[in-house]
Amino acid sequence: MQEFKDFQQTTTPRVLSMIEAWQKWLSAERRLSALTAESYFLDLREFMDFLSSDIGHPVDKCDLMDLSVTDLRSFLVYRSSHQVARSSIARNMSTVRNFYRFLSKTYDIENTAVRVVRPARPPKTLPKPLEQDDALALLGAAQKMQKEKWQGLRDVALLTLLYGCGLRISEALALNVGDIPRTNDVLVITGKGNKQRMVPLLGVVKKTIDMYLKERPVDTKDAPLFIGSRGERLTPGVIHRHIRKLRTFLGLPATVTPHALRHSFATHLLTAGSDLRSVQELLGHASLSATQRYTEIDTVRLKAVYDHAHPRAHLKKEEE
Repeated sequence: MQEFKDFQQTTTPRVLSMIEAWQKWLSAERRLSALTAESYFLDLREFMDFLSSDIGHPVDKCDLMDLSVTDLRSFLVYRSSHQVARSSIARNMSTVRNFYRFLSKTYDIENTAVRVVRPARPPKTLPKPLEQDDALALLGAAQKMQKEKWQGLRDVALLTLLYGCGLRISEALALNVGDIPRTNDVLVITGKGNKQRMVPLLGVVKKTIDMYLKERPVDTKDAPLFIGSRGERLTPGVIHRHIRKLRTFLGLPATVTPHALRHSFATHLLTAGSDLRSVQELLGHASLSATQRYTEIDTVRLKAVYDHAHPRAHLKKEEE
């Protein structure tokens, strides 16, 4: 867990103890992943840094209760003036509201201003999947970028798992060797909120994992499935660096990330005729609206094909 010394200059000991209790609540009650809880932590730190600087002293309980609409809007302006993306500002405010909900429930601290102020809505963006040929090229090139054979096979297995099963990078890296099924083709994944789902493990995915496990130096059931050079569990940062090297090698755009393989999994399934509800279950989305974004990608592509190829499209442009 992130250390709380960052708050010692900006909050009183009383407020610091509230923040510590909030973090424990996020992990124990809300069951957020360590990565998500840390993101909440960093967002709240940004807010407390601003508030302490704005009022001229460490934030106390009374300051939290007296927080005004003007204070919150000043925070939004401050973040915007530092070229922070609207999506990040929206996440900042979501964290602040979450913290205040906890304060209301646990410490009877109420503040209506937090419910009133809303940041500008982030622009609607569509997921950016890879083309099927680019996704396969990425998997094919992964082994060439590593000097050690087992590390190359590891990267191939990990990327194939992300693309073949639609996992989040955090879900894949949390797997242990014993989680890979030996007698069936179903992988049990623990996703956001510790919710579990079952994902079919394709034969080609299992084959790449088996090839990697045969070559890697550590082979115990309780060991992490994907490990670094020292045998420790692989971190997302390492994979992001490998992907950057791969996309530079292949001449692919900056939108090619580990998460783009998950987008590709969903988009390619829907394009091939899979139904929306099944894809929702495979991805572990809580709501169908999150999955529906992928159908919009196909609509955009169909319109582009129409504009390029259909004779009526050319006639319409000439009339305009």
